[in-house]
Amino acid sequence: MITLRLARHAMNTRFELVLSGVAEAPLRAAGEEALDEIQRLEDRLSLFRPTSEIARLNRHAAEGPVKVSPPVFALLCQAQQLAAATDGAFDPTIGPLMRAWGFHGARGRLPEPAVLAAARACVGMNNVLFDETDFTVCFARSGVTLDLGAIGKGYAIDCAVERLREAGVTSAFIHGGTSSCHGLGTMPEGRSWTAGVFEPAAAGTSARESPTAETLLAEVPLRDESLGVSAVWGKAFRAGGQRFGHVLDPRAGEPVQRAALAAVALPSATESDALSTALLVLGEPGLETLARLRPKLRALVLLPAADVETSRCVSRGIDLCSHAA
Repeated sequence: MITLRLARHAMNTRFELVLSGVAEAPLRAAGEEALDEIQRLEDRLSLFRPTSEIARLNRHAAEGPVKVSPPVFALLCQAQQLAAATDGAFDPTIGPLMRAWGFHGARGRLPEPAVLAAARACVGMNNVLFDETDFTVCFARSGVTLDLGAIGKGYAIDCAVERLREAGVTSAFIHGGTSSCHGLGTMPEGRSWTAGVFEPAAAGTSARESPTAETLLAEVPLRDESLGVSAVWGKAFRAGGQRFGHVLDPRAGEPVQRAALAAVALPSATESDALSTALLVLGEPGLETLARLRPKLRALVLLPAADVETSRCVSRGIDLCSHAA
């Protein structure tokens, strides 16, 4: 049995792939094709590439219907369904808010009240209109901006895994920037693949800013299953003695406050990516909300230190490390 490790930079992060099989040449070819697929999707989905389908929608869809490819149309329809199912806790029209808070290409800033109000008026998937007859999309008002940052990597992993399956690969693990991963089949020895969920360092009571001292919260077994992790680390800034993270609540127009980290395990990486963001927004009550939506969901939420008395981490179907339970 041969094990290969491949990696590729795409979607502003590093995708890593571990594959196992009996012959190196076809295994490597399958892995490279899977990573090529991720780069092709970046060309279609990137908010920041002027030639992408999403960038073209953001420029022209307020003027009238814009035709997109069937896969992108299907992804946007799925995103609309997830936005509705989570009552807007996940919403890919969050682009105006990300820009208002300075998180597009920068570390953030406090927005002026008028700027924030104008951005909030443009958020909501009800502003995105679909025509299935010709795969066109239009915006109900100017200023709407799609940002697939909370679903794009998961979708790319799903498509990459599909390429691996088509090539006959039955054992692989792929992750994109540690925020979204999938375990295909089992490891060569028959055990499930395992993904670690780590506490973001800045979530601790010591207010550490570096993620180098992360604490393991859980090891999640994955067998033909994906794990999405959303957290308040990454881009962040301080103002008035308060720390503002880069994940925003689309409904309130402000950085999330109810959780420091959320993780969701589901068969679909697209869904686990989007719903981990929704769970980060919803906090602990979101565990039951999302379980009603997806009964097989496994998830955990790390609560902000100020909001807890004894247990800081709450889970559903995921065994926590002893120090986190």
